[in-house]
Amino acid sequence: MPFQARTIRLPCSSYLALPGEAFDFGVTFSFAFAFALGFGTTVAEPALIAVTEEAARIMAIEGVIVDEPSVCRRYAIALRYTVAASVGTAILVGVLRILRGWSLPAIIISGYVTVVVLTAFAPKWIVGIAYDSGGVTTSTVTVPLVTALGVGLAMNTPGRNPMMDGFGLIAFASISPMIFLLIFGMVV
Repeated sequence: MPFQARTIRLPCSSYLALPGEAFDFGVTFSFAFAFALGFGTTVAEPALIAVTEEAARIMAIEGVIVDEPSVCRRYAIALRYTVAASVGTAILVGVLRILRGWSLPAIIISGYVTVVVLTAFAPKWIVGIAYDSGGVTTSTVTVPLVTALGVGLAMNTPGRNPMMDGFGLIAFASISPMIFLLIFGMVV
Protein backbone atom coordinates (compact mmCIF):
# COMPACT_ATOMS: atom_id res chain seq x y z
CA MET A 1 0.00 0.00 0.00
CA PRO A 2 1.54 3.33 -1.01
CA PHE A 3 2.19 5.88 1.71
CA GLN A 4 -0.03 8.86 0.94
CA ALA A 5 -0.86 10.34 4.33
CA ARG A 6 -0.78 14.10 4.54
CA THR A 7 -1.97 14.15 8.14
CA ILE A 8 -2.00 11.66 10.98
CA ARG A 9 -4.79 11.47 13.56
CA LEU A 10 -3.70 10.91 17.13
CA PRO A 11 -6.30 10.38 19.87
CA CYS A 12 -6.36 12.83 22.73
CA SER A 13 -6.77 12.24 26.40
CA SER A 14 -10.04 13.40 27.89
CA TYR A 15 -7.96 16.00 29.70
CA LEU A 16 -7.06 17.63 26.40
CA ALA A 17 -10.28 17.21 24.44
CA LEU A 18 -13.59 15.45 24.50
CA PRO A 19 -13.31 11.65 24.63
CA GLY A 20 -12.99 10.21 21.15
CA GLU A 21 -11.66 13.43 19.64
CA ALA A 22 -8.40 13.44 17.77
CA PHE A 23 -6.07 16.10 16.45
CA ASP A 24 -4.79 16.04 12.90
CA PHE A 25 -1.02 16.50 12.70
CA GLY A 26 1.21 16.79 9.67
CA VAL A 27 3.33 13.75 8.90
CA THR A 28 6.58 15.60 9.60
CA PHE A 29 5.34 16.73 13.01
CA SER A 30 4.10 13.22 13.78
CA PHE A 31 7.49 11.68 12.96
CA ALA A 32 9.25 14.34 15.04
CA PHE A 33 6.83 13.66 17.89
CA ALA A 34 7.45 9.90 17.65
CA PHE A 35 11.22 10.40 17.80
CA ALA A 36 10.94 12.90 20.67
CA LEU A 37 8.66 10.58 22.63
CA GLY A 38 11.07 7.66 22.27
CA PHE A 39 14.11 9.81 23.04
CA GLY A 40 12.56 11.66 25.96
CA THR A 41 11.07 8.67 27.73
CA THR A 42 14.30 6.73 27.40
CA VAL A 43 16.50 9.52 28.75
CA ALA A 44 14.17 9.65 31.78
CA GLU A 45 14.25 5.85 32.40
CA PRO A 46 15.67 5.30 35.91
CA ALA A 47 16.89 1.80 35.04
CA LEU A 48 18.88 3.12 32.08
CA ILE A 49 20.47 5.82 34.20
CA ALA A 50 21.58 3.19 36.74
CA VAL A 51 22.93 0.79 34.10
CA THR A 52 24.89 3.42 32.17
CA GLU A 53 26.45 4.84 35.33
CA GLU A 54 27.47 1.36 36.50
CA ALA A 55 28.79 0.51 33.02
CA ALA A 56 30.95 3.64 33.01
CA ARG A 57 32.29 2.80 36.47
CA ILE A 58 33.22 -0.74 35.41
CA MET A 59 34.74 0.51 32.14
CA ALA A 60 37.01 2.80 34.19
CA ILE A 61 38.02 -0.03 36.54
CA GLU A 62 38.81 -2.26 33.56
CA GLY A 63 40.84 0.46 31.85
CA VAL A 64 38.57 0.92 28.84
CA ILE A 65 38.12 4.59 29.75
CA VAL A 66 40.17 6.89 32.01
CA ASP A 67 39.26 6.46 35.67
CA GLU A 68 38.21 10.06 36.41
CA PRO A 69 34.74 11.16 37.54
CA SER A 70 34.28 13.60 34.65
CA VAL A 71 35.26 10.96 32.07
CA CYS A 72 32.94 8.38 33.65
CA ARG A 73 30.09 10.90 33.69
CA ARG A 74 30.60 11.82 30.02
CA TYR A 75 30.81 8.14 29.05
CA ALA A 76 27.60 7.32 30.95
CA ILE A 77 25.84 10.24 29.26
CA ALA A 78 27.13 9.14 25.83
CA LEU A 79 25.76 5.64 26.45
CA ARG A 80 22.43 7.04 27.65
CA TYR A 81 21.99 9.42 24.71
CA THR A 82 23.00 6.72 22.23
CA VAL A 83 20.33 4.45 23.65
CA ALA A 84 17.79 7.30 23.68
CA ALA A 85 18.54 8.13 20.02
CA SER A 86 18.12 4.46 19.15
CA VAL A 87 14.72 4.27 20.82
CA GLY A 88 13.61 7.51 19.18
CA THR A 89 14.64 6.08 15.82
CA ALA A 90 12.89 2.79 16.60
CA ILE A 91 9.63 4.53 17.48
CA LEU A 92 9.84 6.61 14.30
CA VAL A 93 10.35 3.41 12.26
CA GLY A 94 7.48 1.80 14.16
CA VAL A 95 5.16 4.67 13.30
CA LEU A 96 6.22 4.39 9.67
CA ARG A 97 5.53 0.63 9.86
CA ILE A 98 2.00 1.27 11.12
CA LEU A 99 1.32 3.83 8.39
CA ARG A 100 2.81 1.73 5.59
CA GLY A 101 1.55 -1.65 6.79
CA TRP A 102 5.00 -3.26 6.87
CA SER A 103 5.39 -6.74 8.32
CA LEU A 104 6.24 -6.72 12.03
CA PRO A 105 7.86 -10.20 12.06
CA ALA A 106 10.08 -9.35 9.08
CA ILE A 107 11.41 -6.22 10.78
CA ILE A 108 11.91 -7.95 14.14
CA ILE A 109 13.73 -10.92 12.58
CA SER A 110 15.97 -8.66 10.51
CA GLY A 111 16.73 -6.65 13.65
CA TYR A 112 17.84 -9.72 15.58
CA VAL A 113 19.90 -10.97 12.64
CA THR A 114 21.61 -7.57 12.63
CA VAL A 115 22.30 -7.90 16.38
CA VAL A 116 23.87 -11.35 15.89
CA VAL A 117 26.06 -10.16 13.01
CA LEU A 118 27.19 -7.01 14.86
CA THR A 119 27.96 -9.06 17.97
CA ALA A 120 30.56 -10.99 15.99
CA PHE A 121 32.43 -7.75 15.21
CA ALA A 122 31.82 -5.61 18.30
CA PRO A 123 34.36 -5.37 21.11
CA LYS A 124 33.52 -7.91 23.81
CA TRP A 125 33.30 -5.23 26.52
CA ILE A 126 30.24 -3.59 24.90
CA VAL A 127 28.20 -6.74 24.14
CA GLY A 128 26.72 -7.27 27.62
CA ILE A 129 25.92 -3.58 28.04
CA ALA A 130 24.29 -3.51 24.61
CA TYR A 131 22.14 -6.54 25.35
CA ASP A 132 21.09 -5.24 28.78
CA SER A 133 20.25 -1.84 27.37
CA GLY A 134 17.56 -3.45 25.25
CA GLY A 135 15.80 -4.57 28.40
CA VAL A 136 16.17 -1.48 30.55
CA THR A 137 14.74 0.82 27.89
CA THR A 138 11.37 -0.90 28.11
CA SER A 139 10.52 0.02 31.65
CA THR A 140 8.07 2.12 33.63
CA VAL A 141 8.38 5.40 31.74
CA THR A 142 8.60 4.22 28.13
CA VAL A 143 6.13 1.33 27.85
CA PRO A 144 2.82 3.06 28.66
CA LEU A 145 3.51 6.09 26.48
CA VAL A 146 4.87 4.20 23.48
CA THR A 147 2.10 1.59 23.63
CA ALA A 148 -0.53 4.35 23.73
CA LEU A 149 1.08 5.97 20.70
CA GLY A 150 1.08 2.75 18.67
CA VAL A 151 -2.45 1.67 19.54
CA GLY A 152 -3.84 5.19 19.17
CA LEU A 153 -2.19 5.64 15.80
CA ALA A 154 -3.44 2.27 14.53
CA MET A 155 -6.97 3.07 15.75
CA ASN A 156 -6.95 6.32 13.79
CA THR A 157 -5.28 5.11 10.61
CA PRO A 158 -7.70 3.79 7.98
CA GLY A 159 -7.14 0.14 7.16
CA ARG A 160 -5.16 -0.59 10.35
CA ASN A 161 -6.20 -2.86 13.19
CA PRO A 162 -5.10 -1.80 16.69
CA MET A 163 -4.48 -5.43 17.71
CA MET A 164 -2.51 -6.34 14.61
CA ASP A 165 -0.80 -3.05 13.87
CA GLY A 166 -0.82 -1.06 17.14
CA PHE A 167 1.60 -3.24 19.07
CA GLY A 168 5.24 -3.95 18.29
CA LEU A 169 6.80 -0.57 19.05
CA ILE A 170 8.17 -1.90 22.33
CA ALA A 171 9.90 -4.73 20.47
CA PHE A 172 11.57 -2.13 18.23
CA ALA A 173 12.58 -0.19 21.34
CA SER A 174 14.24 -3.35 22.69
CA ILE A 175 16.21 -4.24 19.56
CA SER A 176 17.47 -0.81 18.51
CA PRO A 177 19.61 -0.10 21.61
CA MET A 178 21.46 -3.36 21.06
CA ILE A 179 22.23 -2.39 17.47
CA PHE A 180 23.22 1.20 18.29
CA LEU A 181 25.43 0.28 21.26
CA LEU A 182 27.19 -2.50 19.36
CA ILE A 183 28.01 0.09 16.66
CA PHE A 184 28.95 2.60 19.40
CA GLY A 185 31.44 0.06 20.75
CA MET A 186 33.00 -0.37 17.30
CA VAL A 187 33.23 3.37 16.66
CA VAL A 188 34.34 4.71 20.06
